[in-house]
Amino acid sequence: MNDSGKIVVSADDLDQPVVIPVEAYLSADYARAECDRLWRKVWLQAGRVEDIPEPGDYLTFDLLDDSALLVRSEQGGINAFHNVCAHRGRRLVDTPAGARNASGRRPQFMCAYHGWQYDLDGKSLNIIHKDDWQGQLTEECTSLTPVRVETWGGWIWINFDRDCEPLADYLAPIPEMLDPFQLHNMRVRWRKWGIFDCNWKVAMEAFNETYHVQTTHPEFNKFGEFRGWARAQGKHSHIGYEAAKADDDNQKAKLRVGTGDARLSTAEMQVFTWEKANTNTTQTLVNAALRLKDELSEGTASGEVLQHWLASARADDEARGVVWPTIDAEHVGKTGTAWQVFPNFQIGHAVNNMLCYSARPYGYDPDKCIFEGAVYELYPEGEEPQPGWEYCEATADAWCYVLGQDFSNMAAVQQGMKSAGFTGPKPNPYMERSTANLHRNLAQYMGTGQVRKLR
Repeated sequence: MNDSGKIVVSADDLDQPVVIPVEAYLSADYARAECDRLWRKVWLQAGRVEDIPEPGDYLTFDLLDDSALLVRSEQGGINAFHNVCAHRGRRLVDTPAGARNASGRRPQFMCAYHGWQYDLDGKSLNIIHKDDWQGQLTEECTSLTPVRVETWGGWIWINFDRDCEPLADYLAPIPEMLDPFQLHNMRVRWRKWGIFDCNWKVAMEAFNETYHVQTTHPEFNKFGEFRGWARAQGKHSHIGYEAAKADDDNQKAKLRVGTGDARLSTAEMQVFTWEKANTNTTQTLVNAALRLKDELSEGTASGEVLQHWLASARADDEARGVVWPTIDAEHVGKTGTAWQVFPNFQIGHAVNNMLCYSARPYGYDPDKCIFEGAVYELYPEGEEPQPGWEYCEATADAWCYVLGQDFSNMAAVQQGMKSAGFTGPKPNPYMERSTANLHRNLAQYMGTGQVRKLR
């Protein structure tokens, strides 16, 4: 444990310099304790609603020793169960080797061991030689064990704790902030996953602040200073940039117009972002940016360039049947650019696209995690792609150039924190407050790893 500070911080103290003990990243005992103290107590994003549209459609979600089976019922609702047969505990649905999860469609589920069968509501359908149990096999002991399940934002959320608080209470204030963006209407453009050589917290912390942009992503410096804030929101947090907001413009800082001729720098940044990051923009935005030099005169003020560009892209999308939500500018300014949902999900929101990350343990090895990224956008009805999860190594070639820059830090941070000379992470109190807030909340669940004031 780090001795740099002696006073445990509260939520109100996160604006002060703090230090985080390294046990949360490195301790095998801590990693094992997370199963019961954290992962079985929190709401987890487990899939998209559109992944199981028809009765019998299912997908699995695996985390350490637990596996959840998510099923669309005959009545159209979504059920969730522990993915184990009530007889001898064999998993009902196996995750194929090398796959993120299992998915498909079945009218019922049958255990491959002894043939016990279940309907889409988890009730027993057939038990071979049931009479041998002398009438003691009740519905209660032969049904699948339920998992709490709710939906928000187009995602399916589960909680292994049947006595947990409602999802809306857990997520607050995120739904109030993000519901106007109509995230449930967006569909996946690509989604990838991999097994990374770092703790899941290291992976999430690579994206929950803007402090790293200047150094890790130097190509963006030509487009302006990417100084941003981070704010704690109870269990959760959000980040944003120091930039005035305007209508339809919560991406204003991510979509900088740069210096010089704003028409050209806007197009340059959009092309770079599309080709080298493959996130935070759309083909419509790129095409509209490329037209700026022809539609506006040289010397047009940057603010006017920005508004013309966004209005033009909005009109282009409307012409093809894609309608962006219209959101009050003041509310847009309050939301920032990304929300960190405790403990392991990030939503980078915008009016027409979003980028999401998640990470969770890979077994009980504190040096490894499962990392996932997905990009969403709005599509005309009937033209939505349906990409599966693609396994990718943590390389720029497999993901993209910009994400590769982020990935280059992860394994190096995990290894570096093991040094006897490292006294613990010291996040920027203004720009990296989300990291401090994550560990403040983790300590409440784990009973250890308290964030302390830096002295």
